[in-house]
Amino acid sequence: MKIAIGADHAGFDMKEQLLKMLKDDAVEVVDCGTFDNQSCNYPTYAHAVAKVVLENKLNKGILICGTGNGMNMTANKHTGIRAALCWTEEIARLSRQHNDANILSIPARFVDVHLAADMMFTFLKVEFEGGRHATRLGLIEM
Repeated sequence: MKIAIGADHAGFDMKEQLLKMLKDDAVEVVDCGTFDNQSCNYPTYAHAVAKVVLENKLNKGILICGTGNGMNMTANKHTGIRAALCWTEEIARLSRQHNDANILSIPARFVDVHLAADMMFTFLKVEFEGGRHATRLGLIEM
């Protein structure tokens, strides 16, 4: 599996911790930044992850910022991206099963790294159920 990950300054520390966990689990990761905790613009990194996921046909992506909202909104501007803002493991699981989400957005200021890791690994392992959910996916894009 190969995924992309990105964060702004508010998500940088969590990104670094999750990145280590992913590498320890033998997941190949494209790190799209940021590379320090200096103030930066979250859209830069949300666009970078979305583009890498789409252009390289990666399995999935992970975005991390303070609330998760800015990253999530930005990523969802890309046709073909279905980013899901998650704050529980169950929401992460359902975003995969029912929505075939391909980017997980994590609110670093509202979940701890242990919950973020649980959401991340659930998101990466759970498969899309298809069926009635596939019909609904076809209705999303304009």
